[in-house]
Amino acid sequence: MKLEKFNYDNKTVRNFAVATIVWGIIGMTVGLIVALQLIKPEANMGSQYTTFGRIRPLHTNAVIFAFVGNAIFMGVYYSLQRLLKARMFSDLLSKIHFWGWQLIIVSAVITLPLGLTTSHEYAELEWPIDIAITLIWVVFGINMFGTIIKRRERHMYVAIWFYIATFVTVAVLHIVNSAQLPVSLFKSYYVYAGVQDALVQWWYGHNAVAFFLTTPFLGMMYYFLPKMANRPVYSYKLSILHFWSLIFIYIWAGPHHLLYTSLPGWAQSLGIVFSIMLIAPSWGGMINGLLTLRGAWDKVRDDAILKFMVVGLTAYGMATFEGPMLSFKQINAIAHFSDWIVAHVHVGALGWNGFLTFAILYWLIPRIYQTELYSKKLASFHFWVGTLGILFYAVPMYWAGFTQGLMLKEFSAEGLLKYPAFLATTLQIIPMHILRAIGGTLYLAGVIVMTYNLYKTMKKGKLLAEEPAEAMALTVDFIPHASDNTIHRALERRPIQFMILALIAILIGGMVEMMPTFMISSNIPTIASVKPYSPLELQGRDIYIREGCVNCHTQTVRPFRSETERYGEYSKAGEYVYDHPFLWGSKRTGPDLQRVGAKYSNAWHFNHMMDPTTMTPGSIMPPYPWLIEQKLDTSTTASKILAMQSLGVPYDKDFALMANVELKAQSEMISQNLAGENIKVKSDREIIAVIAYLQRLGIDIKVNKTANK
Repeated sequence: MKLEKFNYDNKTVRNFAVATIVWGIIGMTVGLIVALQLIKPEANMGSQYTTFGRIRPLHTNAVIFAFVGNAIFMGVYYSLQRLLKARMFSDLLSKIHFWGWQLIIVSAVITLPLGLTTSHEYAELEWPIDIAITLIWVVFGINMFGTIIKRRERHMYVAIWFYIATFVTVAVLHIVNSAQLPVSLFKSYYVYAGVQDALVQWWYGHNAVAFFLTTPFLGMMYYFLPKMANRPVYSYKLSILHFWSLIFIYIWAGPHHLLYTSLPGWAQSLGIVFSIMLIAPSWGGMINGLLTLRGAWDKVRDDAILKFMVVGLTAYGMATFEGPMLSFKQINAIAHFSDWIVAHVHVGALGWNGFLTFAILYWLIPRIYQTELYSKKLASFHFWVGTLGILFYAVPMYWAGFTQGLMLKEFSAEGLLKYPAFLATTLQIIPMHILRAIGGTLYLAGVIVMTYNLYKTMKKGKLLAEEPAEAMALTVDFIPHASDNTIHRALERRPIQFMILALIAILIGGMVEMMPTFMISSNIPTIASVKPYSPLELQGRDIYIREGCVNCHTQTVRPFRSETERYGEYSKAGEYVYDHPFLWGSKRTGPDLQRVGAKYSNAWHFNHMMDPTTMTPGSIMPPYPWLIEQKLDTSTTASKILAMQSLGVPYDKDFALMANVELKAQSEMISQNLAGENIKVKSDREIIAVIAYLQRLGIDIKVNKTANK
């Protein structure tokens, strides 16, 4: 075979590395602002574009898709070329991928504060941006598989298995979860409703964590950790078992996010069973990584980069043990909807994703800049301040979640709720939120120190944009080879077959869980008294979504005595059949609103939106004066009704033509009612629509009259 000379593309790797650092600082700064708003809502600076509800999704998108996403592409583009002994398939595709991804992130930075959101967690971006994500992901896939096909290395190393699984699974998740019916350029409705929408969203949400925040980082761990430690991976056989069991089992676990909801019980049980099974493959990967360091622990003590890797792997092990534990119903009953989940998520995000990213940046930047790291002492400082930041963040949030979960369930000796007001728990945990903000500040400070350290490293070195390399030419064929001594070794030289098998492995769980819920109508029984939203209520619901209210308030009452006493009758699947999208929420910073309709007067809601503290002293909810100032846009009413009809909502045939007439009549009624309470507000203001929506919640079914008092 002929020896061929070629160059690795380090410029694209450098670009993704710089983007990782820049977006990391931005995303974490937004996160700190969000944290401060849960202590003092005034931290939103009085702007409608920086409220908690609007920028909390900006924080999650910036950290997941901007910081972590760019880190993934940095690691993949660097390792893939060297594992395959080939330059990336197309320099043009590499550029399109980089700049396209950055434009998608910029579009999120613009649209989310404007309130242009679908409300689906980790998938809030509207349909034009979803299309752009699809196109750029395809560009990435073509570039990756093109490189694999033209490789000079016969077998695909374990890291590449995880990259392949990441590509195909994220593509499936994104396409299925993004099934939307556009109403306008930046407004759409999900084609799924209620329980079906909830199942799809948390199938996506859980597996976005699995296949965007986990599998690509496992692939990078398998490449970079042996390089950093100068040790071979502990066990090739364990890596095979780890990979296939992980991608098959993970996809089933999504329903554990919906325990005690109106999701069919069999789906909840499947989620629990497979969540518990996840411990084995997850810990298999962690053990394989940690045991790779056998014999190198003296080096770990002196090397900050390896310290980041060790703590990152440990955080991965902790998070992947805690996740299955949280799927036990007894634990979930206390932890869900509380800050316990926030702590759990951030152990993984800050420890696993953050620390692995930092380790890779510290290792990679000096190499492509042909120099030594500017300061090992600063890297060590970053490690310790980052670790301290994680502890200050996670421990108070665990304490807050446990405290809140127990307080909300506590009854007095007389059999009454000991803390009937949700606000009592909110005020109790504010000290823990202060400590969380301190932890976030420490973590961010470490990232800023890293940025300075890497900037100085780049400045004293010179980028090796075209890194010379050479390898023997390889003819990729299907003739058995001497090294193919096992079935899996043979599969490792067949990327297309490998991709197809990975696709089948992840499709099985999703199809088994979702198809019965979608194809058997009796799984989602209807309730005759539940009617579609009026035009004004529908507009109010869209404003509720725009303002991100679902980030603080749930709309599902679980079948616990503590919840039915506090909120009213537990939720039924049939209540949500016209909800596009579902709004069950994932965190209670405020009380559940599923039964809030008719609980308070229109005047109460008006004053509460103007200044929450007048109705609920001590509230950390921000005021919404712009709802009273801004005119309701009724030009979209007809198109929204037509869209809902297309999705199966049973409005009368020509209802869209007269929808605004009904909207105006209902608006006038609410405005006149407020006037009777000495509140003068025009009937065409947004606040009127929001009040109409809130007053509708839960009134379609019989509600316990003693509840909510």
